[in-house]
Amino acid sequence: QVDLAESGGGSVRTGGSLGLSCVASGQIFNIATMAWYRQTPGNEREFLARARDDGQTTYAPSVKGRFTITRLGAGHAVYLNMVDLKPEDTGTYYCNADVTAPTTYTPNTYWGQGIQVTVST
Repeated sequence: QVDLAESGGGSVRTGGSLGLSCVASGQIFNIATMAWYRQTPGNEREFLARARDDGQTTYAPSVKGRFTITRLGAGHAVYLNMVDLKPEDTGTYYCNADVTAPTTYTPNTYWGQGIQVTVST
């Protein structure tokens, strides 16, 4: 079992900045990817950014140039730096990780509990 602990977030005005952290713990052999998604009421969870264990990063067009994702802590943590925030960035942010267990060597996908980000005008 793997736990993803999210922290950061909160409220900020348009144009402000926030950072989100996610730390993975538990039965971990390797974490291939760590990512952030966002969900708003009535909508599906939306992909925002992904960081692979080889250093490659991918961003959704809506956040490219404003959000930066970084793997930390020997690859068991990820940080999302968000600048120039807009009201449409408001939502619940979820950490996601593809984790290979040390006993089965089988990859599984895990999600964090979610953390709120609110951007006001």
